[in-house]
Amino acid sequence: MTDWKRKLSSRKFWALLGALITSLLTAFGANNDTVIQVTGVIGAFGAVIAYILAEAYVDGKSAEATGTCNQE
Repeated sequence: MTDWKRKLSSRKFWALLGALITSLLTAFGANNDTVIQVTGVIGAFGAVIAYILAEAYVDGKSAEATGTCNQE
């Protein structure tokens, strides 16, 4: 099974997604403004998701190290 948490935090994944969508938009004749806007949105979402997942990982490791982690 794919580890989606790891994939979504990968810069390579977001670069691939941006390149793929940009190529498809260009191939289907979208104008340059649309391509630039879509690429910007993909980059922004990728950065936010990577940041959130990275912070969650760091917070989890910190809680684990101090023993304040709740075990269910």
